[in-house]
Amino acid sequence: MARGATRIYINGRFLIQKLTGVQRAATEIVRALDGLLEGGEIDERRFRILLLAPRGAADLAGLRHIRVREVGRLQGHAWEQAELPWHGRDGVLLCLGNTAPVLRRRQVAVVYDASVFAAPEGYSHTFATLYRLLLPAIGRTAHAVVTPSAFSKAELSRHVGVPEDKMRVVPLGAEHLHAVPADRGMLERHGLAGRRYVLAVSSRNPNKNFAAVLATVQALRGMGVELVIAGGSNPRVFGSGAEISGGSKVTEVGYVSDSELRSLYEHAAAFVFPSRYEGFGLPPLEAMSLGCPVIASDIPVLREICGNAALFFDPEDSGMLAATLCRLLSDPETAEKLRAEGRRRAQRFTWTACAREIFSVVESVPRG
Repeated sequence: MARGATRIYINGRFLIQKLTGVQRAATEIVRALDGLLEGGEIDERRFRILLLAPRGAADLAGLRHIRVREVGRLQGHAWEQAELPWHGRDGVLLCLGNTAPVLRRRQVAVVYDASVFAAPEGYSHTFATLYRLLLPAIGRTAHAVVTPSAFSKAELSRHVGVPEDKMRVVPLGAEHLHAVPADRGMLERHGLAGRRYVLAVSSRNPNKNFAAVLATVQALRGMGVELVIAGGSNPRVFGSGAEISGGSKVTEVGYVSDSELRSLYEHAAAFVFPSRYEGFGLPPLEAMSLGCPVIASDIPVLREICGNAALFFDPEDSGMLAATLCRLLSDPETAEKLRAEGRRRAQRFTWTACAREIFSVVESVPRG
């Protein structure tokens, strides 16, 4: 490292967390930053990037330039608030996972949404209370806040009080599933090979509105189409599981690998995303990038991200969703049009562009 080079420390707490959209985004941003170093866009003579993680962090394979260092003895928020700032005290901190040390000024924090304020019913009381305290503090102290959509920028300004001139909108990427081969055996293992199905993918807290998708089972059955659900269960939505049993036309596949998910997207007749609240909406872009027609809830952020490359429905009207699905499934011309427009739309969202813009924000942080 050249003398006087700026040290950039990435908050690696996401490496000990379960993989959801936030952890996915953090992982892909780190990989894309590593790619910018590999290609020379980030000058290693001027910048040294190191990822600091708690003990027991998952391996982030494939990095060539960004080293991962486990530091400290604590875990969770205690590690992030007490130990991380100390170990990164001589540089700029980049936090990619919604939270950050509340007393740190020389940092850039990526905050994906304001859902704990706007849609708190999807979280435990303890979680929502903690984040309602953390986010305004981070918004006050961080040098800059990055968020993935214009909608989320407005929400963070409204609910959290982050000044608009402190925020930068940086859309996420969509091409990560192209890096892995599709697992064709996935369909055979779940009895889906050669069968038509509609796919829904989510972590499924109540805000994800999976009840609307389950209400379409009868309509799909009438067309000989199955409903396939990937992701974890939430008893607040599914109760004892009786609702999801729904006969042989509902298939739960649980958590899936990237290769399995790619195969599910590529062979689905349609992808449904019924969420009531999102900060970005990564799954619809994943589906579009792989040529799967998308039907999404008609909320502002999904209009912003999906544009004209999806069909939309009122998330509170399951009848409208069923009708939209039936129209798409019976109209091959519309389906093919959505496949083509979706691919074109998704090409506008890349992790390289995302990382490049985030790094430009990091560069703007004054040196100590």
